[in-house]
Amino acid sequence: MQEFWFYVKLGLNHVLDFGAYDHILFLSALAIPFTFKSWRRVVVLATVFTVAHCISLALSAFDIFTVDVGLVEFFIPITILLTALFNLIYMTRGTKDVGMFLHTLVTAFFGLIHGFGFSNYFKMLMAEEENKVTPLLGFATGIEFSQVAIILSILGVAFMVQDLVRIKKIHFIAGASILVICITIPLLIATFPK
Repeated sequence: MQEFWFYVKLGLNHVLDFGAYDHILFLSALAIPFTFKSWRRVVVLATVFTVAHCISLALSAFDIFTVDVGLVEFFIPITILLTALFNLIYMTRGTKDVGMFLHTLVTAFFGLIHGFGFSNYFKMLMAEEENKVTPLLGFATGIEFSQVAIILSILGVAFMVQDLVRIKKIHFIAGASILVICITIPLLIATFPK
């Protein structure tokens, strides 16, 4: 049980690490077009992301599939950029509802990419572990708790800006997505393959 909680804390710290804010940035971009009324849908997307993220870790931990971490580190900001751009396209089309099927597939694919970004470090941690399932479940639990906390925080900010300050949803989505893009550009430059 102590081992399980160690990995829960590791999952929490992995997502909530402000030094490696790419995870927070992706979740922010993911949650921007949603409101508290549709919080369940965003939590479902976060769970899909967690499952895909952990599938990548499992594939790596069990030596089934590995990828070049340098390339993955470049693809992670691309997933953030594409999610923010999707928000802008969604907003300009005047769509009232975010389609869940495509959104779920893309979120799962992006979760796989993000998971491979952390897989080498996670594999090193688990090198001495005979039972790899408990650490994976603990890590997934920590990731899920922290992701839900971030998403609810973003939805809270969206509520304050849109409902209390009375900024239109379209302007909030545009402004927040552009902010995410601006923060992501330096990440793209820093991780560009040499």
